[in-house]
Amino acid sequence: MLNNTEEILNKFAKRVIQQSRTRLTKSKKQFNKKLYNSLNYKLSVATNMFILQFIMEDYGMFQDKGVKGKNPSKVSPNAKITGQQAPNSPFRFGSGNYKGTFDVFAKRMSVWAKAKRVRLRDSKGRYTKGNYKSLGYIIAKNIYYRGLKPSNFFTKSFEQAFDKLPEDMVKAYRLDLEEFLRSSTIGN
Repeated sequence: MLNNTEEILNKFAKRVIQQSRTRLTKSKKQFNKKLYNSLNYKLSVATNMFILQFIMEDYGMFQDKGVKGKNPSKVSPNAKITGQQAPNSPFRFGSGNYKGTFDVFAKRMSVWAKAKRVRLRDSKGRYTKGNYKSLGYIIAKNIYYRGLKPSNFFTKSFEQAFDKLPEDMVKAYRLDLEEFLRSSTIGN
């Protein structure tokens, strides 16, 4: 019965997904093909209601909202980025709410550093000795203590599309209501 309303909700969800993917692609630091491909939505139509769910890899919400650091004061004084990176995030390193250990995190950072060809340098800018395992540990420790800055790739896309949704929704609902009234009066 509410075909126009359903169509508007589908367009809204597709717009959010498309904009989120665009934002992910533009952010070379945070682009991840697995996350990009996982972005989707599910619209369920039930009696008198619509249920719209957005789907993504679990770590997508950490990337979007950021993660508070465990203790920013423990970040190395030599680090270029210091201080709390996500003070308003609902997530925090070391809170125990999500699975994963520091060792696993450090291994992932060493794989990332190798893929990005990150190398250690001395104070004069020359490359120094150090393997990717130690580099991964250094990067992971810094991120663990200072946190991850929010990218808002999903939040911004959702808010932008949502701002336009009310007027579209009213128009669609009006059309659905007119169709309903027309079909009910024709039969009588």
